[in-house]
Amino acid sequence: MYELIQAAGNSYYIDCPAKIGLVRTGEDEVCLIDSGSDKEAGRKVRQILDSHSWKLKSVFITHSNADHIGGCSYLQKQSGCRIYAPGIECGFTRHPVLEPAFLYGGFPSKDLRHKFLMAAESEAMYLTDDVLENGMKAIPLPGHFFDMTGFRTADDVVYLAGCLSSRQTLEKYAVTFIYDVESYLNTLEMVMKMEARLFVPSHADACEDISALARYNMDKVNEIAERICGFCREPKSCDEVIRCIFISYGLGINMQQYVLVGSTVRSYLSWLKDRGVLESVPEDGMILWKTL
Repeated sequence: MYELIQAAGNSYYIDCPAKIGLVRTGEDEVCLIDSGSDKEAGRKVRQILDSHSWKLKSVFITHSNADHIGGCSYLQKQSGCRIYAPGIECGFTRHPVLEPAFLYGGFPSKDLRHKFLMAAESEAMYLTDDVLENGMKAIPLPGHFFDMTGFRTADDVVYLAGCLSSRQTLEKYAVTFIYDVESYLNTLEMVMKMEARLFVPSHADACEDISALARYNMDKVNEIAERICGFCREPKSCDEVIRCIFISYGLGINMQQYVLVGSTVRSYLSWLKDRGVLESVPEDGMILWKTL
């Protein structure tokens, strides 16, 4: 864990739960793509940099989930590096309480205000093309989170952020977090057709061909949508649909899982309603969801 692996040329990645990209930008300077999950991850990254006598110039954030920005505060304080994040992700990186508040839909209780959902604050600036290192290109990857962005380096290595999950993860948990289902599927369609020397997803093994895994992720999304439509043949409240998802996939529940799966289910309901597959019906002080 936290092993530095050379992908090609000056492009590397640190193998850890949410893979961290590393690109050499000069003889002794590097930039990172994401920063790991917490202060401890930041320390381990710093140890790798120190062992190679590399100076951290900047961190490019793919998206603002805590497991991707958790090391930013520590690394910025230690190195003075600049942190860049795309669009809305910049606001979440600067004000990380926004993540648990968004997931919960209100002020998050203490059992949601922890490092797995709420990173330490860091001073982030908006990611623009002009701050990218020579040969790097930003790739919009919306769906999993608001303005998630991947990167292609001059070595033709593509860092895919969290736009897909490994087969093992999907087989075990089935439901992975999605903010915008339509955008997520469109992103997977695009990724499925991409070519690169090497793909580095944050939550799956690096590989030369990503198409099969992208298709598998798409199939899982459609499977979940079909289950939700089946549940809603009889009108159900959102919480009843969430309960059906937990039970049907045999998922354990706690507050963290409830807000992650719950927010994702709401996104599915919105997508299915916008497609004309479900309708929402007010009844007895509740909104019920029903398959058309």
